[in-house]
Amino acid sequence: MLLGESGVGKELFAEQIHLKSPRKNAPFVRVNLAALPEGLIESELFGHVKGAFTSAVSGRQGRFETADGGTIFLDEIGDLPLLLQAKILRVIQEKKFEKVGSDTSINVNTRIITATNKNLETQVQKGLFREDLYYRLNVLPVFIPPLRDRQEDIEELAVFFLHQFDRDKKFEGFSSDAIAAMHSHSWTGNVRELKNRIERACITGKNKWISGGELFHGPFEKEGEGKPDRSLKDAVSNFKSGFIRMVLEENNWNKSDASRALAIQRTYLSRLIKELGISDHKE
Repeated sequence: MLLGESGVGKELFAEQIHLKSPRKNAPFVRVNLAALPEGLIESELFGHVKGAFTSAVSGRQGRFETADGGTIFLDEIGDLPLLLQAKILRVIQEKKFEKVGSDTSINVNTRIITATNKNLETQVQKGLFREDLYYRLNVLPVFIPPLRDRQEDIEELAVFFLHQFDRDKKFEGFSSDAIAAMHSHSWTGNVRELKNRIERACITGKNKWISGGELFHGPFEKEGEGKPDRSLKDAVSNFKSGFIRMVLEENNWNKSDASRALAIQRTYLSRLIKELGISDHKE
């Protein structure tokens, strides 16, 4: 079980565990449980047979079956509904499962790696997570520290991401003020936030050395104009738009995670995104 804040790189750790194991030539299957609608999780994990439900026009292999012989990575395990927690527990204990709509058991041999940014002990106490499943999954817990507690990694990661995104080799590196700013920043979004800031700086940077301002600037200029907007109302709107976009990027455009980080309801976040015209520049 990989533990740590959102954005610390739990999926990367899981992949490296797989690649450095005897199962490295078998499949590594990722499943983000928080991103799946509750009604589809069982079918995604275990598959279904034709006619199992209205839209099941053909049979489908589930993620556990795909990961047979390899590794399945269950991200955000703390968001798994209680009913499905019992089914996961059975797979661990008996190494078999049934597809949705089938009575035939399928045997499976897969390593299970889970990850969560939630306190599962608290979830257990609240009755939101099965105690027996928690102890089954928590055989080998690994805590990944937040980026702010890994100061020695910040500059090395920044250089790595710069090489990744600077495809035209425009930049020679980071200015001294950028390095100082990176070491003093709180990094609430952890490695994901660092990656997104470096990518944005590679798109908007003008000089050979990326400055602190290019990493940690606020969007106070009107699009298409070269001077700052002096209207307080528009400036507030621009700040909201830029800040919300930054948080969305730090959370990989996952609205549920972003709304938690912003301490607002997901529905309110969706409304702000629409009102402010915020969109993923990659779309």
